[in-house]
Amino acid sequence: MHRIVNPLLKHIIHRSYLDPTLKKQCLQYLKTLRTLQFSGYNTIYLGETDILESLITGEKVPQDGNLNWPVWTIVHAASSQGWVPWKYRVFLRDDLPLNQQEDVFQELCDFLSVTYGKCAIVVREKRPPRVKNEESSQEKEISEPQPESPLYLSSIKCCLEVAKATGHELLSVPFPYNYLHPMDTAWSSLKWFVISNRKDYSLKSIQTTYSYQCILFSDLIGKGIEKMSPSKWKAAVSKVRRWENYYLDKFS
Repeated sequence: MHRIVNPLLKHIIHRSYLDPTLKKQCLQYLKTLRTLQFSGYNTIYLGETDILESLITGEKVPQDGNLNWPVWTIVHAASSQGWVPWKYRVFLRDDLPLNQQEDVFQELCDFLSVTYGKCAIVVREKRPPRVKNEESSQEKEISEPQPESPLYLSSIKCCLEVAKATGHELLSVPFPYNYLHPMDTAWSSLKWFVISNRKDYSLKSIQTTYSYQCILFSDLIGKGIEKMSPSKWKAAVSKVRRWENYYLDKFS
């Protein structure tokens, strides 16, 4: 019996995974991380996620209409045991002054020094910029690493000098291997909680001439973050650890 493979599956396998340069970057990252871990550094994963207001309110809008909705960015950090006891930050996208972007990372580094000692702070590398291919006029991704891209999240600036000054090291997971950063599991848990429970954190009032809705945004996000329990974190980090061991063996 012949089986027909869904052509959409071809998009799951990216050619960039076969790029020797990217393999070398991944191996270098993993070896550096292991060296720091064996030297007594605590691994801290720093990440962020975007949440559209339409996700909070539950209103259905056309896909093009999403561009007009405010976007909130949540920044938090976690260890292999769970969320670090640092107050996460919620920013309105593109509304945070540059000096405050730097202050947030400085505050986090100071907190980690007091709470955990020296840490290896791991962030996700941004998607490489696309450039036009002159021959085919098609866009392609730049494989070479960009000097500043690993040091910036969308909402805050992660400065290597600040990390080193407080006794830490700053590492970035190469873009094609972003699943080696377990924060995606936490953000998925948060967004699922928001979708499933937003009605419980919403107060509606209907007056004679108008109606309004009050959403307990802070409580909703806080409870959603708490739902990522230590056991879930342990499972997510264990999965990442297995991938790390696999690539260390395969690429060496």
